[in-house]
Amino acid sequence: MTERVIPIADQRYAAALPHIPTLPIASTGLLADTLGRPLRDLRISVTDRCNFRCGYCMPKEVFDKNYQFLPQGSLLSFEEITRTARLFAAHGVQKIRLTGGEPLLRKNIEVLIAMLSELATPDGEPLDLTLTTNGSLLAKKAQALKDAGLQRVTVSLDALDDGIFRRMNDADFPVADVLAGIEAAERVGLGPIKVNMVVQRGTNDHQIVPMAQHFREHLGGKIILRFIEYMDVGETNGWRMDQVLPSAQVIARIHDAFPVRAIDANYTGETAERWRYADGRGELGVISSVTQAFCHDCNRARLSTEGKLFLCLFATQGHDLRSLLRSDYSDEQIASAIGLIWQGRGDRYSELRASQQADTGSGAKRVEMHYIGG
Repeated sequence: MTERVIPIADQRYAAALPHIPTLPIASTGLLADTLGRPLRDLRISVTDRCNFRCGYCMPKEVFDKNYQFLPQGSLLSFEEITRTARLFAAHGVQKIRLTGGEPLLRKNIEVLIAMLSELATPDGEPLDLTLTTNGSLLAKKAQALKDAGLQRVTVSLDALDDGIFRRMNDADFPVADVLAGIEAAERVGLGPIKVNMVVQRGTNDHQIVPMAQHFREHLGGKIILRFIEYMDVGETNGWRMDQVLPSAQVIARIHDAFPVRAIDANYTGETAERWRYADGRGELGVISSVTQAFCHDCNRARLSTEGKLFLCLFATQGHDLRSLLRSDYSDEQIASAIGLIWQGRGDRYSELRASQQADTGSGAKRVEMHYIGG
C-alpha cells in the first residue's frame, strides 16, 4: 500500500484540512452558502511580497528587512492555481482577480494569465480575468499582460500630490510612474481601468477632490475612480475608527465641486456604489466597507499565496486546499470539498461589527490584506 503524504501548511494562519464528503457535491454552477449567497468571484493572491510599504497594509515597522516571507516552495504553482480556478469556475465563479502583495512581482505572471484565460464558465463563457496592482511595474508590463489575455486592471493610487504619495507608499516611489502605468494600460486596452484610493482622515482626505478632478479631465474620463473606506483588516495597521471618512462625506465633497448622481449597480454583489458626473464626464464609486456593510450579497472567496481558502476578508481561519492539490485526490473530490466549504459559509463580519456583535477580542489572528489581497 502506497503511503499518502500530505504536506503541512505554513502555520502563520490557522487552516483546517478540508473534508472530502462521502457523496460528491456536483459542480452545477449553482452553489450557495448558508445565507443563499452564490459563489461568483475568486480572488487569487499570487505573492505575499510587495515593493510598497503602505501603512494600512504592510507597515514598514512590521514588514522590515527581517520579515520572513513565504519560501518559493510554499507558493502554489501556476498549474496548481489554474487547476483550482477551473474547479471554482465549475462551481459558478465568473470572475477571477489576481492580487498580492503586488502580483506583478510574481515571476512570469504572464504565463499564469495565459493559462487562466483559457478557462470558461459551465455555459462556455470566458471568465472575467482582471488584476489589481500598485502600478509600479505596469508601464513595463501592460502590453505583455494584454497579449497574455488579461482583460483589465485596477490600480491602487492614494494621492496625486507626490509628497503625500511617497509618504503613504513609504518606498519613495513617485506618483508620476503610477500615472504612466495607468496611461500605458489604457493605451493597450486593459479597460475599463479602475483606480482605487484608500481614504484615511487626516492623511490623504484632502486629495479626494484633486483625484476626482484629475480623472475627470484625463484620458477622456474613461478611468473609474473609487474611494475605499479605511478598513480594519488584519492586526498590523493600527486601525482606528476616527481615521475612517464615511463614503457619504466623500460623495458630498465631490458633489460640491462636481455634481454627481447615483446610478444602478452593474450586477448583484458589486462592492462599489456607483455615481456619474452630472455633466457626463466619467464615473466614480465608493466602497463603504465600514459604514455600510455589504455582507448580505458578498459572493467572493479568496485563495492565499500558498493555497489557503478564506471565505471573508476578515477571516481568522482558512481551509488548506494546497494539501489536497498535492495529494492524489481527484478533481471531483477536491471540487466536492470546495462545495462543502462554501455550503457551510456564514461569514458576515462587517454586518456584525456594525451591530457590535462581532467577536473582536477572541485572540484569533485575523488574516493580513497583503496575504489574500483586498
